[in-house]
Amino acid sequence: MTRTPPTGTPPTRTSPTRTAGALTRLLSRGRRTVPARPAPGAALAEAVDLHVRLGRRDVLAGIGLTARAGEVLALVGPNGAGKSTLLGALAADLPAASGEVRIDGRPVGDWSAPDLALRRSVLPQSAALSFPFPVEDVVRMGRAPWAGTPLAESDEEAVAAAMAAAEVTGFAGRPFSALSGGERARVALARVLAQRAPLLLLDEPTAALDLRHQELVLHVCRERATAGDAVVVVLHDLGLAAAYADRAAVLHGGRIAADGPPAEVFEDALLSRVYRQPVEVLPHPRTGAPLVVPVRAAEGFRIPDGLPS
Repeated sequence: MTRTPPTGTPPTRTSPTRTAGALTRLLSRGRRTVPARPAPGAALAEAVDLHVRLGRRDVLAGIGLTARAGEVLALVGPNGAGKSTLLGALAADLPAASGEVRIDGRPVGDWSAPDLALRRSVLPQSAALSFPFPVEDVVRMGRAPWAGTPLAESDEEAVAAAMAAAEVTGFAGRPFSALSGGERARVALARVLAQRAPLLLLDEPTAALDLRHQELVLHVCRERATAGDAVVVVLHDLGLAAAYADRAAVLHGGRIAADGPPAEVFEDALLSRVYRQPVEVLPHPRTGAPLVVPVRAAEGFRIPDGLPS
């Protein structure tokens, strides 16, 4: 017989502290090897002839791409080009229909979830939590993969440094649910930074941010690459990609239309075709970085069919 709680007795709820503790215990099970710091230029994520299907639709077709230690790789392209899908596949969050994704030289399926969490961190487009965790606790969740390893001793320093880098220290005690969209985005970034995985996969991290914090996020990406990490970031702002990325992969229709340094691949004709919007690419007068400027009120402009070979 099922017992009915007395009238007025509140239902049993799992506390935020118990939830966070359960996550830490799950990830600390078993004996794991702490990965060594990657050598400069090492391939930390690879897509080999990658095909991904969502439902009945081929979203990615024949993608070949490598993210290397010490570089920022920007994934750019119009809506629906496959940028977030590619990032999800590199994160092992989306399965390949065919082809292969490798993390740290091994197929993603060969890694357990705890071991994968030591090697790559993922920032999704939006962050939602069921409990009103304080900001500092949300950031601390990024340290869960290191529980039971010698690097767990660095938790406090890692959390403090990540919060400072994302400029969220000032509201460490506020509940995550009480923050603005931009503040939540920065807290989510801090969680990823606290994880200290050598591969960072960031999906539109600047979408909800003001001008200052857009620059802050890409500056942090640049710092992580300089320190030896590989950073893959989905961006819509081509100016940010040109200013901060070592390489840009331009996606179009589930394929890579161009891959290389922004100064080489951000070319008028290619971008005009891919985005179906006439643009001019001009060098910045001081830095020389490409500036992508839409051509407005261009009467008679015709977007050529297809893509250049």
